[in-house]
Amino acid sequence: MTERVTFYVDGFNFYYGLRAKKRNDKNWQRAYWIDVVKLFSQFLSPNQTLEKVIYFTASPLNQDKSNRQGAFLNANKLLNGDKFEVVRGKYLKKTVECPNCKYAISRPEEKKTDVNVAIRMIGDCVDDKTDVVVLVSGDSDMLPPLEFIQQKYPKKRIRVYFPPTVFSIDLKNNVKNRNGKIVFLENNFNKFISSIMPDVVSGNGKTYTIPGKWKV
Repeated sequence: MTERVTFYVDGFNFYYGLRAKKRNDKNWQRAYWIDVVKLFSQFLSPNQTLEKVIYFTASPLNQDKSNRQGAFLNANKLLNGDKFEVVRGKYLKKTVECPNCKYAISRPEEKKTDVNVAIRMIGDCVDDKTDVVVLVSGDSDMLPPLEFIQQKYPKKRIRVYFPPTVFSIDLKNNVKNRNGKIVFLENNFNKFISSIMPDVVSGNGKTYTIPGKWKV
């Protein structure tokens, strides 16, 4: 029997994990412009089929960053159609005050992603849309929804893939204690490289180009 596999990608964890890895090894910048469906398809076994890659993110408040993210997401959607889905949260400005000098600064804070990931994972199990849940994140806040699925849907298999430089001992212990599988994506650089998209992705009258800042 073929297993349906769904990847739930915490885009904030994934992208900033790649950025952190790139600080120590500039070759990882090549992994910014990748076909994520092609990337994760390489982890499937012969008896598995990719149901979907769901990418959870929010549009940055900075226009240049938003444009770069948009090119990446739209190129992936163009290449993969229904196999790739984007679920958006939002960024809100948050004021942070120094407790000593009382100087206040405003910085963006991502909202809704954790909740969106949790709801979708649980919802797909409720609706029996997947057999294997693969969480791509190192956020320990994802532990409660995983435990809920394990309790209520014990036949669903759970995997956790840690983005480069991102790790949670709570998630690791949970999955390992239930004979699940852990993958450290930073140990799979070759899979990233084999998933790089062409600099220009075109089709259906649309064209998306790799951002200049992402070129190596």
